[in-house]
Amino acid sequence: MKNFSFEERNTTLSQIEGEHYDVIVIGGGITGTGISLDSVTRGMKTLVIEMQDFAAGTSSRSTKLVHGGLRYLKQLEVKMVADVGKEREVVYLNAPHVTHPEWMLLPIYRNGTFGKYSTSLGLKVYDFLAGVKRYERRKMLSIKETIEKEPLLKKDGLIGGGYYVEYRTDDARLTIEVAKKASQKGAALLNYTKAKSFIYSDDGKICGVFIKDVLTGDTYQVYGKKIVNASGPWVENLIGLDKKIIGKSLQHTKGIHIVIDESRFPLRQAVYFDTPDGRMVFAIPRDGKTYIGTTDTIFENDLTYPKVDIEDKKYLLECINFVFPETKLEMSDIESTWAGVRPLIREIGKGPSEISRKDEIWISNTGLITIAGGKLTGYRKMAETVTDLLSKELEASGVKVGKSVTKKMRLSGGDFKNPEDYSNFIVAKGNVLSKLGIPIDEAMNISAVYGTNTDILIELADEVLKETALPLAIKLILHYSIKHEMTLTAVDFFLRRTGKILFDIHWVHTWKSEVINYMALMMEWDEKRKEIIREDLELRIHEAAH
Repeated sequence: MKNFSFEERNTTLSQIEGEHYDVIVIGGGITGTGISLDSVTRGMKTLVIEMQDFAAGTSSRSTKLVHGGLRYLKQLEVKMVADVGKEREVVYLNAPHVTHPEWMLLPIYRNGTFGKYSTSLGLKVYDFLAGVKRYERRKMLSIKETIEKEPLLKKDGLIGGGYYVEYRTDDARLTIEVAKKASQKGAALLNYTKAKSFIYSDDGKICGVFIKDVLTGDTYQVYGKKIVNASGPWVENLIGLDKKIIGKSLQHTKGIHIVIDESRFPLRQAVYFDTPDGRMVFAIPRDGKTYIGTTDTIFENDLTYPKVDIEDKKYLLECINFVFPETKLEMSDIESTWAGVRPLIREIGKGPSEISRKDEIWISNTGLITIAGGKLTGYRKMAETVTDLLSKELEASGVKVGKSVTKKMRLSGGDFKNPEDYSNFIVAKGNVLSKLGIPIDEAMNISAVYGTNTDILIELADEVLKETALPLAIKLILHYSIKHEMTLTAVDFFLRRTGKILFDIHWVHTWKSEVINYMALMMEWDEKRKEIIREDLELRIHEAAH
């Protein structure tokens, strides 16, 4: 079986000139990789091209929740809540190693966004629409019970709380597990490969793409019966390359998050809370940190590296200190940040927080299929909808395709019969890893993150390079990410494969030089390439910390 590696990428590019595919997907975020998995498992020959790394855009910059969007009930988005609510369970069953149930506390304040009775009814409807399991259905809490769940909450005006289940995830790792599964099923996926222009047939329809390897500058022509634009915030850029523009326009909005050490914000419990201006914000404990977000502001700047402004930080600090007044947090308490851009369908007269998160699909006169909008949670259903459309069009031209099978398909690393097996698996494989000389807490963490792919990491213990001073635990996950997760840069590893730039910046500073040395040995970089990689990493670290 082929490995999802830099070597496989090189092989694909060496053979891609003039190649014909059933489907070419432009965009390697959660939507694009989801479409590739659905299409390849229906029998379509599929290619994905992504101009950055997989999940480098919005798909690594979310609130990292697979959630149904409780607040959309207030906007009467009933169908969307029902659809994505049900999809939460699907994502969890197929990837329990990257999706974890998280009880969420919704404190209710006098004159707040949600009242006691409306919250009770809303959560009950939410549970019904989402098909929530009986033992995970909402509970209404008294003032005393609410404070017991989270003592840091503001007491003044508190009248109770709602308690309900969402799902916490690592958005970038969820995307890479989808990509790996698509690759295992036969799809070709290329990161750092950009669509430069389209190729047209004599009748004016799109029939291919000129692509460029961003790393080498090499260009290729590749052909496809159907071309899908799933490039997130960049969908209008792709439409702009087309000869005939038709469809919706986007409203980009920016959401930012800040990360604070638990010593300064010792949150016990994930909380979804009112802000002074009537919005809702999440505060979520994770791995010794607490992260808070998100904002919702119009964004018209650089899509590739959206910046976190001082005003963004001030706003979230004010929100935290308003609801958690004992914390008295200051700007110096922020360890790291991230910002993401949402590609929302423009709605005249609506502000950023009011615009629907529903997805929409449209087709240009030249045949370019574009999907935009939507939520992380609904990625699989969005992909199925797009691939249903592809199936109809391909079948009309004589291509035989099957039905969608992704609803019950375990993602890479998620090959458990039942999610309940996951906990025992962590312990069992953690013990195996510890016998290799890895500290037990690190061993447990590896098996928790990589799920059933942990067996592959264990097999790599004899293959890792001896030349660098990295501990075995880091060598294993780094070697695996290069050989099995198409990691090509240090930023890929530190930001999207491990999330360490966001949640453990000290770890990054400690090991960055040795990691780059290890990658250079494996991928045969010269000193010039190493310096480019090092500079890019330092820039991303600086952005996250400022």
